Amino acid sequence: MKNNEWYCSVDIETNGPIPSDNSMLSLGAAAFSADGKLLDTFYVNFKELQNSHPDPDTMKWWAENKEAYDITRQNTIDPSHAISQFVNWVNKIDGKSVFIGYPVTFDFMFVYHYIIHFGLKSPFSFSALDIKTYASATLKLPYRESTKKNMPKRWFSNKKHTHIAVDDAIEQGELFIAMLKENTK
Repeated sequence: MKNNEWYCSVDIETNGPIPSDNSMLSLGAAAFSADGKLLDTFYVNFKELQNSHPDPDTMKWWAENKEAYDITRQNTIDPSHAISQFVNWVNKIDGKSVFIGYPVTFDFMFVYHYIIHFGLKSPFSFSALDIKTYASATLKLPYRESTKKNMPKRWFSNKKHTHIAVDDAIEQGELFIAMLKENTK
């Protein structure tokens, strides 16, 4: 039986912790085949949602990461068009997509909210996999001990975590693929 799943590593940047009150600023995604090949990438910057407001604590953090924040404010597009472009990109890739994130609860919550809010159908259904949970199971460690500092160095690429969504989506996708390959030997 052929495995037709592919992994959609998604990283988002936001101006706060919850959808609707806060806005997605950018979304980056990296498509990986089950054997670990990087198939394609996607990146978009969002205009902020009407009636949303930036979270003060999040904006303090962005003030310390101004270069990355400034990148999220370049070439912004309407959120309904941005999320539609993303859904179309996912749907163009052959096979069944599995959303992966670190942490998946944050990224999936925003992405799914935007998809449904703007009247689209989720290309993922509810198929979302948390990389930290996968690490916990693979390492046989309690979840809260399954932090990056406790993961084997061999799982990590030499890429820097930039807080630019597409860069971070590739980085975390490579981390997941390293885990997957080791766990399925």
